[in-house]
Amino acid sequence: MSLLSDLINLNLSESTEKIIAEYIWIGGSGTDIRSKARTLPKPVTNPSELPKWNYDGSSTGQAPGKDSEVILYPQAIFRDPFRRGNNILVICDTYTPAGEPIPTNKRRAAAKIFSHPDVVKEEPWYGIEQEYTLLQKEVKWPIGWPVGGYPGPQGPYYCGAGADKAFGRDIVDSHYKACLYAGINISGINGEVMPGQWEFQVGPSVGISAGDEVWAARYILERITEIAGVVLSFDPKPIQGDWNGAGAHTNYSTKTMRNEGGYEVIKKAIEKLGLRHKEHISAYGEGNERRLTGRHETADINTFLWGVANRGASIRVGRDTEKEGRGYFEDRRPASNMDPYVVTSMIAETTILWKP
Repeated sequence: MSLLSDLINLNLSESTEKIIAEYIWIGGSGTDIRSKARTLPKPVTNPSELPKWNYDGSSTGQAPGKDSEVILYPQAIFRDPFRRGNNILVICDTYTPAGEPIPTNKRRAAAKIFSHPDVVKEEPWYGIEQEYTLLQKEVKWPIGWPVGGYPGPQGPYYCGAGADKAFGRDIVDSHYKACLYAGINISGINGEVMPGQWEFQVGPSVGISAGDEVWAARYILERITEIAGVVLSFDPKPIQGDWNGAGAHTNYSTKTMRNEGGYEVIKKAIEKLGLRHKEHISAYGEGNERRLTGRHETADINTFLWGVANRGASIRVGRDTEKEGRGYFEDRRPASNMDPYVVTSMIAETTILWKP
């Protein structure tokens, strides 16, 4: 095993200029992450230098067997925390051989919104709070929970410390450092209200980069849990009953919101979000109705309301933003399994481009 470890950790730059690029894309369910690796002749720093590639879309639920080729377009590069050296992770989106985005390619439409001159001018910032649950591999039950049973009630676990309160911290800290190494703008981590549930935050990130960074961070977490023999779940309500669900609260601001008088701009943006509540909910993740019940720090899925410092609202405005008259707000509706390309671009479209 020590030899295997030595081989995995070989420093390729000592013997060759060649590097390994792990091409990453989103599979047919819209939530599964796929990847495969290829050798490149030398180090690369810009996605435009990378070749397009292809894969068998019939094996990912994205193409029929008789015409199965799907083309990968490299879009963002991150350092590879697993292979290290000059090796890279490459976030890709997916196209037909004719150059048309396939239905599960949500990045293309998001990039179009973020490249609109009115959106570019506003420099939309995002901070995404990605919650997730770690499950025991054999029984798909949260780690730290007795098999077939339940731990003590919620209360001591949020940001808790101790062997009876925090389960999986080695995985969480490994992920935190790996994301920093990769160049992802990860800004923090914490234990969540339900035991076995954690959160990491990405941002502030501008425009399309928020989606790229969240997907890269999810991929890295999938790989780390794979090594640890633990199952990663983004289910918005993994355990029924008196337990918190898992969301992806999305913090958002534009240049005018961050400037003097921005609070009035924020209130107008929230009003527009309320008018399109149903459209947003339908795009904010599968199974969200199990989470947005009006309990456990959520607003009911059919109700739109906002408030200052109110974690039971659809949209929360911070006390600092109210006091300073400018800042940002938090959309608390997205589920943990949401597509960050869809959510971030939809918020920008509704608040900047949409005319009621």
